[in-house]
Amino acid sequence: MQFVPQIIYNVAILFIMMIPGIILKKCKMIPDGFGKGLSNLVLYIAQSALVFLAYLRDFDKEILINSIYVLALSFITHTTFAIVATFAFKLAPDMKGRMLRFATVFSNAAFMGIPLVSAVLEDTYPGATLYASIYNVVFNVFLWSHGVYICNSGRDRDKDGIDDFQQVFDFTPDEEEPHDKKVKSGSGSILKAIIHPVTIAALLGFTFFLLPINNYVPSLITDSLGMLKNLVAPLSMVVIGIRLADMSFKGAFTDKFMYLFLALRHIILPLLTVGIIKLIGLAGLDIHPAVTSVVVIMASAPAATSATMFAEKFDCDTMYVSRVVTISTLLCIATMPLILMLI
Repeated sequence: MQFVPQIIYNVAILFIMMIPGIILKKCKMIPDGFGKGLSNLVLYIAQSALVFLAYLRDFDKEILINSIYVLALSFITHTTFAIVATFAFKLAPDMKGRMLRFATVFSNAAFMGIPLVSAVLEDTYPGATLYASIYNVVFNVFLWSHGVYICNSGRDRDKDGIDDFQQVFDFTPDEEEPHDKKVKSGSGSILKAIIHPVTIAALLGFTFFLLPINNYVPSLITDSLGMLKNLVAPLSMVVIGIRLADMSFKGAFTDKFMYLFLALRHIILPLLTVGIIKLIGLAGLDIHPAVTSVVVIMASAPAATSATMFAEKFDCDTMYVSRVVTISTLLCIATMPLILMLI
């Protein structure tokens, strides 16, 4: 309960920081592609700095144990969400169903979850941001495997009788390049999760955490990374604001599948996450409150903004999923504090 007013306050701050992005976009003061460039700055540079600095601390056995719990729970929650989403939208039209499944499985862990955990929990639970980064690593692994599967599986866009999802991954002995050239250059691979800068920062930071070398990092480096780290929250929200400015809500509230998605992403699945953690606790495993709080915050975040990027990459319904992400983002200002209050 002690975190609820702080959660509400910090979520409100995050929403206020969206306003500059909305104003800039509405007033046509930014060029096309500006939001994408800003996203790259946040995802590849600022978040990497934040994650690396989270690991620069003296080795602590409790933090190591908690990290293992977060890793396991992250895999369990993503797998559970994937199973639920698969069955929940079977009756939805194909493209709409794909995007709703994607938005149900993947929360906005990077843009909303990590900044919120850092702002709300880090002072009370040292290591909370570290745990959030572990959740985000698992998120990336699922994103570039199951996320690609959702967007591509069972599709034959070029009408050649071949499932385009297989083209993304298959190689033939006679070709130097993978078949993804037939689909779209740069299509996903799980390798992208492994070589993602945030994942590399987490692995490098974890090495520093395990070995007694964190004190040997020059202050010039840590101070520079600290300044980059401070960009994560404001720039993340500006990016979301830019995307919100382009959204149309026409017909959104007559879509029955939208209501099902909102119930799953914002209420049912976060509560299911809480239930899974409670069951594990009843089995005799002692899960630290920091682990519970981080996993629940990350799981109850709104739909991932990467849903829009993947829709563009894989020729899915970009306008529809953008609307889904927008409504989900607006709704989370009420649902995230509610979920934390319930636990």
